[in-house]
Amino acid sequence: MIQLTNVGKSYQGRRVLGPIDLAIERGGVTALIGPNGAGKSTMLTIIGRLLEADSGRVTVGGLDVRTAKSRELARVVSILKQENHFMARLTVRQLVTFGRFPHSGGRITETDRRAIHAAIAFLDLAGMEDRFIDELSGGQRQRAFVAMVLAQDTDYVLLDEPLTGLDMRHAVGMMGQVRAAADALGKTVILVIHDVNFAAAYADRIVALADGQLVASGTPEEIITPEVLERVFETPVDVLEHEGRRVAVYYRPEPAAPSAGSR
Repeated sequence: MIQLTNVGKSYQGRRVLGPIDLAIERGGVTALIGPNGAGKSTMLTIIGRLLEADSGRVTVGGLDVRTAKSRELARVVSILKQENHFMARLTVRQLVTFGRFPHSGGRITETDRRAIHAAIAFLDLAGMEDRFIDELSGGQRQRAFVAMVLAQDTDYVLLDEPLTGLDMRHAVGMMGQVRAAADALGKTVILVIHDVNFAAAYADRIVALADGQLVASGTPEEIITPEVLERVFETPVDVLEHEGRRVAVYYRPEPAAPSAGSR
């Protein structure tokens, strides 16, 4: 379980998150949704200890994020930030190998090699191991970074906007692999996502934030409603049913002007 208790964060005196009280059960996929500036990425990076909260307590799998040893925490939770900037020119295999550092300390064992191979195969990157990251398409590059995170082999996987820069086909493929990581590999995946319909289709739970506050948390059926989405995004939303799933419609074209012949 991930537990946040009275978690808050401010920048230059301006509160950007909290206080937040939230429990995320182990297993499945949890999507964090909300408008820009809602605090989604801030909360995710605090959970992953890339950012320190000003107040409150966060535990992941029973470990206190603030006080746990780095090596111990890195074996429980892994995080992929949206900004993936590697100065060195790396191949896919070299990048994915970084995910094993908490286990290997830089001395790769046969167990590490198996984990690296499994992550590359799981993200459909077989045959690309020796290609440089800057030679890949946006979708391939994003899969390589997710493979690095999966190679870390943690119970909890945090993904900050993994669909950024992906077209529709690659976004669908990425979400399918996120879903498979939860179902086939038994990971607990928490991701920040802007498309509420992807959240509705692939997540087990949705956490909705706005203005740094928790608005609602629950199943897609509980969150993908006009009442909740309009409160979160402050715009009119219709919700339809399609093949048993809820679909949010938030585009309302202006009524067509009457033609001259209809006057």
